[in-house]
Amino acid sequence: MRRENYADILCIGAQRAMTSWLHQVISHHPQTWAFPDFDPVTSTRKEAHFWDWNHHRGRDWYRVLMTPPDDPGLKSLDFTPDYALLNDDQIAECKALNPGACVIYILREPLARAVSAIRMHTMWASNGAPADALRIGFGREFLDRVQAARIQRHGDYAGNLRRWRRHYPDLLVLEFAQLAADPPAGLARVLDACNLPAAPLVVQPDHAARLHRTVWHAPDYALDADCLHFLDGMLWREREEIAAETGLRFERPDPAQFVAPAEPTDA
Repeated sequence: MRRENYADILCIGAQRAMTSWLHQVISHHPQTWAFPDFDPVTSTRKEAHFWDWNHHRGRDWYRVLMTPPDDPGLKSLDFTPDYALLNDDQIAECKALNPGACVIYILREPLARAVSAIRMHTMWASNGAPADALRIGFGREFLDRVQAARIQRHGDYAGNLRRWRRHYPDLLVLEFAQLAADPPAGLARVLDACNLPAAPLVVQPDHAARLHRTVWHAPDYALDADCLHFLDGMLWREREEIAAETGLRFERPDPAQFVAPAEPTDA
């Protein structure tokens, strides 16, 4: 059987925007297939990372990885949030390999997404230290985390969307807050866009529990106020541009919810 696409369903992000949740739900559909975990070549069964980590392995490597071995008619999944950052040439190659793929982009309020990404990168850099030991103030360490997390590039929703829509004009855009508030409705939109019937998934006995399961949770440690002021100002342009591009205006969170209490001082 000759397959139309190497990957049939692509989720390109955003990072820290329920992509792992969507993958763990949709990968249980009997008409989909997720490749095995080949860590550290891939990231779990979710992220193939072909265009950023593994392009040197060649197209045939990606084709074999993404082809369901027992039933080539199943829809294969590649949910790699870093794909949102691909350039035009890379997306053009993606289109050549996956001309009929369903592409999904989940957008999260930029400041909340940035805070979640910083928390995740700080946890990684701290080797899983407990949340109460993860506090960092504004300074070189914090700026290094911002750079490592590529906060501005991942937050450039409008630029990322414009590049991808040039090749996939029917790309499905979902909004994180709506997805979190009503997972069944969001999933229904995804299944419809991917031409997957809902019935075989929703009748599974653990489907309801899976819909409301958090897959990957970064520690909720607080940031110093200056860190929040910096991130909020840094992402102002991205917030305005996505509103102009799509009409989507995120409800801006109160930065105070992410702020750590002031350090005690000696009298």
